[in-house]
Amino acid sequence: MKNSEIKGLSLEELKTKVAAERESLSKLKFAHAITPIENPMRLKDSKKLIARLNTEIRAKELAQQ
Repeated sequence: MKNSEIKGLSLEELKTKVAAERESLSKLKFAHAITPIENPMRLKDSKKLIARLNTEIRAKELAQQ
């Protein structure tokens, strides 16, 4: 997901995306613990996406104040 796409989302959509990504990350970690996943960089990418979403949530919350 590109930063321009993230900036276009509303606050509620961002929070929903964060929850979905965290769920996905936990499933990936579990799958990786059992048998190594084919592309372990997906873990890193998922963490970075969550961080970018959280950053945008914080920016929108500060803009509302």
